[in-house]
Amino acid sequence: MNQSAVTTTPVSDGVRQALEISLRGVQELLPQDEWVKKLARSEATGQPLRIKLGLDPTAPDIHIGHTVVLNKMRQLQDLGHQVIFLIGDFTSLIGDPSGRNSTRPPLTPEQIKVNAETYYKQASMVLDPAKTEIRYNSEWSEPLGASGMIQLASRYTVARMMERDDFHKRFTTGQSIAVHEFLYPLMQGYDSVALKSDLELGGTDQKFNLLMGRHLQQEYGQEPQCVLTMPLLVGLDGVDKMSKSKNNYIGIAEDANTMFAKVLSISDTLMWDWYTLLSFKSLADIAALKAEIAGGRNPKDAKVMLAKEITTRFHSAAAADAAEQDFINRSKGGVPDEIPEVSVSGAPLGIGALLKQANLAPSTSEANRLIDGGGVRVEGSVVSDKGLKLEVGTYVVQVGKRKFARVTLA
Repeated sequence: MNQSAVTTTPVSDGVRQALEISLRGVQELLPQDEWVKKLARSEATGQPLRIKLGLDPTAPDIHIGHTVVLNKMRQLQDLGHQVIFLIGDFTSLIGDPSGRNSTRPPLTPEQIKVNAETYYKQASMVLDPAKTEIRYNSEWSEPLGASGMIQLASRYTVARMMERDDFHKRFTTGQSIAVHEFLYPLMQGYDSVALKSDLELGGTDQKFNLLMGRHLQQEYGQEPQCVLTMPLLVGLDGVDKMSKSKNNYIGIAEDANTMFAKVLSISDTLMWDWYTLLSFKSLADIAALKAEIAGGRNPKDAKVMLAKEITTRFHSAAAADAAEQDFINRSKGGVPDEIPEVSVSGAPLGIGALLKQANLAPSTSEANRLIDGGGVRVEGSVVSDKGLKLEVGTYVVQVGKRKFARVTLA
């Protein structure tokens, strides 16, 4: 179907709204005209579409950037479609080479089992678990056997496989490519055949593998799936993608107070991208809020709303309310209700050594740097003297905006 045909095909308000939700924040939706056709058929027949997201249970390293694709799944789930959360226990044995310049070490079956146990629990923080189909691709991959794998491999050429960007770069630069790595996109594509997928979601680095699903479904006589890729979430620094290695992330397992405060630390500009990719508010509600801010309302109001929504999702509404109050208390110089109790010895003890012993600074030199920057308080007063020595007693010590300890010095 070409684009002109789409414009002449009658599209109901329901399909138009579903398309708008589908396109919210996406990088690409391919082919869009086929997706419209699927949505229209679903509306006419009452048959929900099958929407697939596959994740390999690599070592859990989950932050809110990873939930961007899950959020899109939830939006489509709320439209009444069947979402399938696919755990790649078989493909993990191969190792996904996407975006890598070297062979990825495959995981052991024991590692896969341990990691897989956490994945659904994490996904359930975003998806509706009562309406989510959980599958493992070992169900159909293991029974293929050697002959089935050979037949599957015959349905794609080496020349087309080498069109994949990371394979092409590694080949032209003389880096090795193991033969088993070619099996990964084939197996991911075969997952779509086994599940009769109508739409597969993934990050932008998964585009080749997602399109493989379309190809193989056609090879097996099925209607090909559509492909939806989501952009990578920019981290707290407003520059790089969210990453633990960049220390610009919010972990979904972080405590509510830290999560809330970290969301409030992002820029007013970045906030709107986060609203699009992370919030469950409608685009109309976000546009109305943005108009209020443009009209003079304090941007912090919108940021607090976003922080409370995200904190509620991974904790609770009560925890989000408490985190907001904790943030207010800290901004006024107050001390949180619960802070670590630490005991150290050596009085009289220099402030740098105390910070190190209390695990408030990694080293004495870093402690001195924090003091030079005005980032250390004892009993609410900023410490400016690096030579300060504290006598026997108990002190509330603060480093930066969020790190506190009640230190008893003996």
